[in-house]
Amino acid sequence: MDKSVQKIYGNQTRIRVAGLCWDSTNILLVNHWGLYHHDFWAPPGGGVEFGDSAEQNLMREFKEETGLEIQVGEFRFACEFIAPPLHAIELYFDVIVSGGGLRMGNDPEMGKKEQIITEVKYMSESELEALPRGHKHGLFSLGKKVEKIRELKGYLKI
Repeated sequence: MDKSVQKIYGNQTRIRVAGLCWDSTNILLVNHWGLYHHDFWAPPGGGVEFGDSAEQNLMREFKEETGLEIQVGEFRFACEFIAPPLHAIELYFDVIVSGGGLRMGNDPEMGKKEQIITEVKYMSESELEALPRGHKHGLFSLGKKVEKIRELKGYLKI
């Protein structure tokens, strides 16, 4: 793990919001560098800031990371991930694009030279399946098909 990433996100429990955004059967993902020493694809989202609702945080994170404006839909499920020094509780919502344009955004917690977002795109099931397991969010190990993500509910440990 990159030292600057560990300094910001490590050794604490982090509450995150994330959005499931679909283009037909393709899911929108953000590629992060620095959590590991390889690519890491995950649905857009980020930390919950004090005083803002989960929905407000998710709208902010989507705009920062993808350039898209969204409407937050139904709450789908929660995931807990523990792999020291990382510990995250993630709240997943359906989202619908309402404006903006898809572009690679940034992570405001990181400096200009320390940006960890390297790509943003809608990924097909075959593209996602071709990635090594550790290069994609553990969420994708819960269903054999990407479409199964739409059916997840409850509290999940990954």
